[in-house]
Amino acid sequence: MLGLPAQITVALFDLDGVLTTTATLHMGAWRDAFDGFLTARGEAGSRPGENLEPFSDQDYLDHVDGRPRLDGVRAFLASRNIAADDATVEKIADSKNAQFVATLERDGVTPYPGSVRYLEAAREAGLRIAVVTSSKNGAAVLEAAGLSPFIEHRVDGNTIVTENLRGKPAPDSYLRGAELMGVGPEHAAVFEDAISGVQAGAAGQFGYVVGIDRVGGRQAEAMTEAGASVVVTDLDVLLSA
Repeated sequence: MLGLPAQITVALFDLDGVLTTTATLHMGAWRDAFDGFLTARGEAGSRPGENLEPFSDQDYLDHVDGRPRLDGVRAFLASRNIAADDATVEKIADSKNAQFVATLERDGVTPYPGSVRYLEAAREAGLRIAVVTSSKNGAAVLEAAGLSPFIEHRVDGNTIVTENLRGKPAPDSYLRGAELMGVGPEHAAVFEDAISGVQAGAAGQFGYVVGIDRVGGRQAEAMTEAGASVVVTDLDVLLSA
């Protein structure tokens, strides 16, 4: 009834864009932080070969989505041939987080109705649930969205730093989630809206990798290429699979 193979006993959900609509908040905060940096870079005099065009939705999907904050900054700057020291990377990351937190406090968090329906069905069916997110704001987002009661364990950006885990697309955070739940990866399903997260699920050889395509275009195709077992537009689609 959950659209998963019989051997799956644990569900490992990414958070932003999978359970909650906060992915759009992240994208907006990244756009503000990067565009501010790019504008200032241009005014100060760019270096040969640098691309200072404004941050785009595709930049978010290709370089930032699903990755730990500092990794996302470095990946985006590298894509634009921009060299930056650690202090600059941290300044951009801090700017993004400050804007995200301000928006979160002002506007709150909305869970996807289809995701709530799936979580309720999963809990009723006895599927155990954990969240694996690169965000350091994972606890606050879950609490604001009213989803904390569903979650048995949480691996987030703080865990990644404290335990020195590699961020997505490496499988470390998902493997840690499976470990906390007491199962091997073959008995866990990964639920992701980011290409880097789908890649992490495939790299960890998890029993099932569900891609959630909320952007359209060729995202579903890219998820399949990255290793998704199935791609759906919302989680409750799986309830009728």
